[in-house]
Amino acid sequence: MTQEAARTATLLTLAREALERFVDVHVDDDGALTFRHGEVPCAVQAMQLAEGLIVLSLTCVVAWDLPDDPKLAASAAERAGQGLFGTLGVVHSEDGMDVTLRYAFPADGLDSTALGTLLMLVVSNASQLRTELLEGVGG
Repeated sequence: MTQEAARTATLLTLAREALERFVDVHVDDDGALTFRHGEVPCAVQAMQLAEGLIVLSLTCVVAWDLPDDPKLAASAAERAGQGLFGTLGVVHSEDGMDVTLRYAFPADGLDSTALGTLLMLVVSNASQLRTELLEGVGG
């Protein structure tokens, strides 16, 4: 195992330990971490972007198959501009609109408590956004 691969594995282990204080975590065959926060499925991966730069990438599927409504898309875009943690993505498909929240950051040097806090800030934001979007669909 190369040094970068070992650092990547170590960061994923740290992320798993940090998340397990809050949610049940599954380790996929490829090493990615998957879990649910309420109704929001999430995945954490580690990758080397450049030599010496390993980042954790968190992806949350906020909502799927929403009505492809311009007002709802505008509401999601407005909400995305307010977020400090993560980038909101809206994908239009035949079944409607899917919304994801992604956040990537260098995690080297963070301890388990700090990493858990940061990850849960993003995940909690995704869950809150899901609630708001689904209220928008129902209202």
